[in-house]
Amino acid sequence: MNDYKKNSLSLTGAVSMGTGVMIGAGIFALLGQVAELSGNLFPIAFVIGAAISAFSAYSYVKLSNAFPSAGGIGMYLKKEYGKTTFTAFAALLMAFSMIINESLVARTFGTYVLQLFDVEKDTFWVPVLGVALIVLAFGVNISGNKLIEKSSFTMAVLKVGGLGVLAIGGLWAAGFSFSETLPKTLPDKSVTSFIGALALTILAYKGFTTITNSGDEIKKPHKNIGRAIIISIVICVVLYYLVAISVASSLSIEQIISAKDYSLAEAARPAFGKYGVWVTVFVAIIATISGIIASIFAVSRMTAMLTEMKLIPHSHLGMSGRIQKHMLGYIAGIAILLTILFDLSRIASLGAIFYLVMDIGIHYGLLKNLRGKVDFKPAIVISAIVLDLVVLSGFVLTKAKNDLPVVIVAVGAMLLIYFGEKWFLSRQEESN
Repeated sequence: MNDYKKNSLSLTGAVSMGTGVMIGAGIFALLGQVAELSGNLFPIAFVIGAAISAFSAYSYVKLSNAFPSAGGIGMYLKKEYGKTTFTAFAALLMAFSMIINESLVARTFGTYVLQLFDVEKDTFWVPVLGVALIVLAFGVNISGNKLIEKSSFTMAVLKVGGLGVLAIGGLWAAGFSFSETLPKTLPDKSVTSFIGALALTILAYKGFTTITNSGDEIKKPHKNIGRAIIISIVICVVLYYLVAISVASSLSIEQIISAKDYSLAEAARPAFGKYGVWVTVFVAIIATISGIIASIFAVSRMTAMLTEMKLIPHSHLGMSGRIQKHMLGYIAGIAILLTILFDLSRIASLGAIFYLVMDIGIHYGLLKNLRGKVDFKPAIVISAIVLDLVVLSGFVLTKAKNDLPVVIVAVGAMLLIYFGEKWFLSRQEESN
């Protein structure tokens, strides 16, 4: 891996990277989980999630315009809070949420590949295939930016086109009756549960932050970072909604929940038979491969910058080469561990909690500490904070009722990260 290279990613490459991460995890891994929490309103949940994500994206666009950097979110937090424990804590939450996303994508890859074979749902082959994908993504990232951009663009075209065909085909099989795919009854889930589902839909859109982490590696960053984020979110919300209503036209909510880890493949059976399953699995493979390649690329850049800012500890552990290469190895190792230890639902829950806490920190820091330094409208940033708080509260309450251990793990991990960073930074001050 070479040094950061300014202007090495085009607008098309940045959009491909953003949609690569979003589509890789979003619709394949999360559709069933969103349906489980939101019931018959799950297609609408993806639209509302996009709107909330757009409010969040506003802060990132403004920050990226003011401080374009390959460190992305880590640099924004330092500008907002200085070299403090909270800066390191929030930056690591983002890094870990991205690594968690990689394990989510990896297990999704394994789950969909196995739809081609007659094996049990909880087979050990799911994490085995997931680990193999992470190793592949690590190898591709070692090759550098040009291969990543080329592969991201090609795969983005294939998966967007493939999902579009599947969605339109499913609607065609249902007679293109959009009205029949929309709920005609009252919501069959509580308000709290529906709000909790929005946390997962936000997780499905958070790939736009991958674009900000590439910073000034993107050509004309002041213009193209914002454009790339907007284009990526628009592409994904249209695709997510079409796929969601297509699935709703093929399966009942109970069937979607039963097959929540591979619901798109299951939805293809009524409309297209085994050939539909094959096509869905093919698109899922393309989507997950491109998603994990793009995610590892972005988080390695971010963590390398955090190391250079001396916000996180680093050890070469006998490895040669530059810090970016070392970070790739650490990231792949943690993602492999998570892929082996956790199932899809818990991986997604951890990622959503970490991301929302960090996101609130980004908005609050912009509002409190950067007025006059960054041009932004406070009302939009305040709205983003309120929306995040409502969604995070609903999600944590829902999970506390249904899966308390994952909430305990999330809180415990955040405390460990915070006090670990507090100790690390205090040791640095003593040594200076």
